[in-house]
Amino acid sequence: MVDAQPPELILHHGRFTTLDRANPTATAVAIRGGRFTHVGRDQDILPLARDSTRVIDLQGRAVLPGLIDNHLHIIRGGLNFNLELRWDGVRSLADAMAMLQRQVAITPAPQWVRVVGGFTEHQFVEKRLPTIAELNAVAPDTPVFLLHLYDRALLNGAALRAVGYTKDTPAPPGGEIVRDAAGNPSGLLLAKPNASILYATLAKGPKLPFEYQINSTRHFMRELNRLGVTGAIDAGGGFQNFPEDYQVIQQLADAGQLTIRLAYNLFPSRRRKTSSTGPPRRSTSRATTTSATTVPARCWCSPPPTSRTSASPGPTWRPRWKTTWKRSCACWCRTSGPGACTPPTTRPSIARSTSSRRSTATRRWPA
Repeated sequence: MVDAQPPELILHHGRFTTLDRANPTATAVAIRGGRFTHVGRDQDILPLARDSTRVIDLQGRAVLPGLIDNHLHIIRGGLNFNLELRWDGVRSLADAMAMLQRQVAITPAPQWVRVVGGFTEHQFVEKRLPTIAELNAVAPDTPVFLLHLYDRALLNGAALRAVGYTKDTPAPPGGEIVRDAAGNPSGLLLAKPNASILYATLAKGPKLPFEYQINSTRHFMRELNRLGVTGAIDAGGGFQNFPEDYQVIQQLADAGQLTIRLAYNLFPSRRRKTSSTGPPRRSTSRATTTSATTVPARCWCSPPPTSRTSASPGPTWRPRWKTTWKRSCACWCRTSGPGACTPPTTRPSIARSTSSRRSTATRRWPA
């Protein structure tokens, strides 16, 4: 019997492991709406094709499930992916510096040349990173920012001028601006002990226009697809702010152009008041989401529960003025005025996070 709706995609002449004991292997599958509709042999699946069906001959290749990465930075990484020079897999520092020089030659002002992770000095035959002098030699006027893991960043003289780091710049909390004998920044930034100075410095760079950010994010997702990644959890952070930095991923979701199944957390850029009396709603539809409600900057609430399994506020519910975001995800309340607080009958279940600024987790699924 022919299905009323033909498959959108048929993969055949391949090798599939089904984990079905009765039929452990297959050579062809039919897919519609992101789901397998038929699994079997070529002679059974190919007759299902219609004019609108895309048919791909796998030429005997094995088909593997897509990888799901549980810690990526698709949202903020996608905004600048087209700006980045990648040193992944480059075997020598000489080759890397030649790539850098070519990129400098085609980078218009005021844009930077950025190498944001993906490499280590141990991959180079020279077993070292470039020196600041070497960066200045290949890029005397174009800012260059090199992020090595999350432990340090190298900036050439043009980048130091662009970000405004001088002899008078105070030492950042949790980081170090390495200085020369005269007290001037050398171009080396160290994470001591956290990477805030690295994030803050990179965030000072010029951004792409919105339409370019759309294109950049699509290229980033396609690169991840090329490596076998089909799903991810975006870890946020690193000066990634809601709502401005989430607008690109929202538009791609609305247009059905996400090629990664994505779950992420919201990082509000500023505190906001809200009249919400319950936790933010989670989106359950594909390719659409509801607007997330941020936790109010100040909230009447009970002391934090002593147990994560506590289902009620307890008998000693006392008003408590919260002036920070700390524990905001675990504490929601109803208020009927500045002098009264009525606890909910049950404590809502909200995803908890180790970050004090994370508020909700919202899923987006490609159409």
